[in-house]
Amino acid sequence: MSQPSTRRRPSRKLVLIALLAAALGAGCASQRESIGYYWQSVTGHLDVMQRAEPVEHWIEAPDTPAALRDRLRQTRTMRDFAVSELALPDNDSYRRYADLQRRAAVWNVVAAPELSLELHRWCFPVVGCVGYKGYYDEARANQFAESLPDELEVTVYPVPAYSTLGWTNWLGGDPLLNTFVGYPEGELAKLMFHELAHQVVYAKGDTVFNESFATTVERLGGERWLEAHGSEKSRQDVAALAQRRSQFKRLTLDVRGCLEQVYTQPGKSDAEKREAKAEIMNWFHQAYETQKAQWGGYKGYDGWVKRANNASFGAQAAYDRWVPALTALFHQSGDNFPRFYEAVRELASLDPEARLARLTALTPAKITASIASQPPAEAPSQEPHVENSHPSPAPPGVCRRPEGGLEMGRAS
Repeated sequence: MSQPSTRRRPSRKLVLIALLAAALGAGCASQRESIGYYWQSVTGHLDVMQRAEPVEHWIEAPDTPAALRDRLRQTRTMRDFAVSELALPDNDSYRRYADLQRRAAVWNVVAAPELSLELHRWCFPVVGCVGYKGYYDEARANQFAESLPDELEVTVYPVPAYSTLGWTNWLGGDPLLNTFVGYPEGELAKLMFHELAHQVVYAKGDTVFNESFATTVERLGGERWLEAHGSEKSRQDVAALAQRRSQFKRLTLDVRGCLEQVYTQPGKSDAEKREAKAEIMNWFHQAYETQKAQWGGYKGYDGWVKRANNASFGAQAAYDRWVPALTALFHQSGDNFPRFYEAVRELASLDPEARLARLTALTPAKITASIASQPPAEAPSQEPHVENSHPSPAPPGVCRRPEGGLEMGRAS
């Protein structure tokens, strides 16, 4: 489908911003590749913004497919609901839509050594060091991945949406994208609520806190949306999807714990670690097939499992670890979103140690014990944030304590 005929041209101011950002990268970076990386980041986001048009333009355009027109009408209701019922920002974000004509907004490249889950890190001026590199073009992401040293295990994964934290609202805000607008109704509403929550509170340098807060708003808001607007089928779809995600996350976190235990065990030779790693990965694939059979053959995670390696497991992080604490804080705030946001802003203003202590105190006692074993945040999560529920199959012997529990990860 073509863009609506009312498409805006890039303003000189917007182009200037892109050039200044690129110049900043060029002035500080020491390698040509770094300059190119900055340039593709700037021009890639600029392209997304240029493609975005007000939802109303797409609804009125005669060549807009009926299904898309209906969904965009529904997003207007979701967006208004976010403001009126969840007290989320009333701005231009998610009031425009862009068809990127590709399957993801960006592709992230992550890498890790053969016998470690510690992600390789890249350092840049201004933004510092990060455990991933994002590309707006899939071919460029794959090309970069192939250029990395052979001793690194590398994976490239698609990211359907990202947030600019409200910094681009004056340019039109974060748009709806074709990469996620077709999600099931409940999932789309939750994604919008999650990303809008990032514009409410942001604690610099604390990814787990920020993501836990957004996930809390996503879940609470998603429940309210489905109660007010969701059909019975929508509620059933969300429940089924959440259960599959929960079970898959449990399985992969168990595998991550097993691998971490093997890689960090003193006295093991590299050969012994490779043998144990092969055993764990073989168990993982068998356990996944068992789980998939219980799902009636659902294949949604086949791609992730096929390319799973140290980089895949290293990129996992417990972004929802503070959801129980923040949910408790929401109830302490009288189930009132504005009061809840004020309380979370107060948390965000604390120094990291004080914030950690406060969140730990808010966490229900039965959940506190499991938090210490959850992996730290290294890269943007490859999976949505869900709570664990059903146990995965028993892990191989290399990952078990004498009494039968996992050394790292959760006991089976």
